[in-house]
Amino acid sequence: MNRRVIWSLWGLAAVLSAGVAIFSYRYLLRVGPLSPDILANLYHRPWLDVHVAGAATALLVGPFQFLARLRTRHRLLHRRLGRLYVVGCLAGGVGGFVMAFGSTAGPIATVGFASLAATWIWANVQAWRLAVARRFDAHRAWMIRSFAMTFAAVMLRLYLPLFPLLGVSFVDGYRAVSFLSWVPNLILVELYLRGAFARRPILVQAAE
Repeated sequence: MNRRVIWSLWGLAAVLSAGVAIFSYRYLLRVGPLSPDILANLYHRPWLDVHVAGAATALLVGPFQFLARLRTRHRLLHRRLGRLYVVGCLAGGVGGFVMAFGSTAGPIATVGFASLAATWIWANVQAWRLAVARRFDAHRAWMIRSFAMTFAAVMLRLYLPLFPLLGVSFVDGYRAVSFLSWVPNLILVELYLRGAFARRPILVQAAE
């Protein structure tokens, strides 16, 4: 793939991730527009704060782990950011898993978001274990899977405004997005990792 295209995609993902992360931090301060549906979740205290703090931090950090120069020339920083990312994902996953069972959108949304949280936690545990074992190729593959699920926070916010345009109610759209926000991401990543799009994990090379 053309390097300019790769950089453009990385930049778009990084900007969207940062925007969603920064906007989500408002829940920690309880300022700005807050969704009444989220605050109506049976388990939003204290698990909303746990979920937001972890997931938003992972969104901010995640894109930088794809930079090849950071990985090869600043290994200590790469490792520290990696630890911060994984801890953020684990906290976000645990908070999200608990909150899934308090969802006001019903059992379909519960299954969708609980499955996302459980799979997200599993991917990060695998990535951490493989990094400790110094199996770095497998580690990178699991980290790519992990970020595909971290990016669900962005996809959810891109999908939700589309449903009213299609005549779909917010609740039905929310139920659908509990799967749509992450399952297609994982499918695309698996195709990529299995060689449908490329043979090596994505690493954004520095522009010459």
